[in-house]
Amino acid sequence: MAERKPLLSIRNVKKIFKTRDGELEALGDVSFDVYPGEFVSIVGPSGCGKTTLLKILAGLLLKSGGAIEVDQANFDPAREVGFVFQKALLLYWRKILDNVLLPVEILKMDRAPMKERARDLLKLVGLQGFEQSYPKELSGGMQQRVSIARALIHDPKLLLMDEPFGALDAITRERMNLELLRIWEEAKKTILFVTHGINEAVFLSDRIIVLSARPSRMVQALDINLPRPRTLEVRTLPEFGQYALQIYNSLEIR
Repeated sequence: MAERKPLLSIRNVKKIFKTRDGELEALGDVSFDVYPGEFVSIVGPSGCGKTTLLKILAGLLLKSGGAIEVDQANFDPAREVGFVFQKALLLYWRKILDNVLLPVEILKMDRAPMKERARDLLKLVGLQGFEQSYPKELSGGMQQRVSIARALIHDPKLLLMDEPFGALDAITRERMNLELLRIWEEAKKTILFVTHGINEAVFLSDRIIVLSARPSRMVQALDINLPRPRTLEVRTLPEFGQYALQIYNSLEIR
């Protein structure tokens, strides 16, 4: 059987910011692989470079060292990466359908045939019927679902998500976790997900990358062998708590 090839290989990636007080090493020697169709989460203390790493992968920041290899020739982050930020960042003056179509305009794609895809994506994220609404007419969770549809509109290979549910209340966050798993299973995308929530990471992921405090190093790569499709009942399994405890121990949280 042919060996499975990673979609993304991150090797000893570093990021150093130059400040008035000297150099600040935000990210140091981070290495791991992401395979096609995987849901991989990154956890670690605040300021350890999780968001910085996503921005490097998206082409929004330049790395200071190391290598990033993608199993695709001429990989263009603008076209092959979708990014869901901590806030929905919708344009308040544009209707929901037009917000989803924004990357189509930026990438100079033909808008007419993409309108149907935008409608299909809004249906996928449970927002059929809200195409002509404005962002202010939607709840925070609904707005974040619009941002997921927007990140998928150009059919990227890799979806980067930077703590997208951190600002939501606990109940909405649980619902969004379930919604995200449904979308992931239907859209069949590769997801790299940043979160501070250890239980959230265990619930969502195939694998969890644990980073140390700055300058970050990878201290653990943990495979999560819990049954899929996942429901909230999986959180009651003894294995779930054992995975969470391993991460707490890696982060030296006592």
